[in-house]
Amino acid sequence: EVLLVESGGGSAQAGGSLRLSCSASGSTYGEYCLGWFRQRPGKEREGVARVNGYSGTTYADSVRGRFTISRDIVKNTLDLQMDSLKPEDTAIYYCAASRSDFCSGLPPELFPYWGQGTQVTVSS
Repeated sequence: EVLLVESGGGSAQAGGSLRLSCSASGSTYGEYCLGWFRQRPGKEREGVARVNGYSGTTYADSVRGRFTISRDIVKNTLDLQMDSLKPEDTAIYYCAASRSDFCSGLPPELFPYWGQGTQVTVSS
């Protein structure tokens, strides 16, 4: 069992930055596929960024070049640095984990472990 807890959400102005963090307990997840997802108002949950067990990363087109995902295997944490924020980044952000070897295109429903979510609000 993996327990995930996000922190670091909040409000920012367009062009600003926020950093989200996700801490894991209950299991070491160095080999897990880890991801950040978000759910914008009235939209389905979508993938934002992922990192696999070899530290390979993938990003959604909408955030590539602005967001950076990173993991710390020793601390069991997963971070998302969000720069150049836009109002359309406003959403609830979730971290998720899966033991799947296939990571980059893994759909949200195949991630069994989820955090509770943290709100990010970007004003124009």
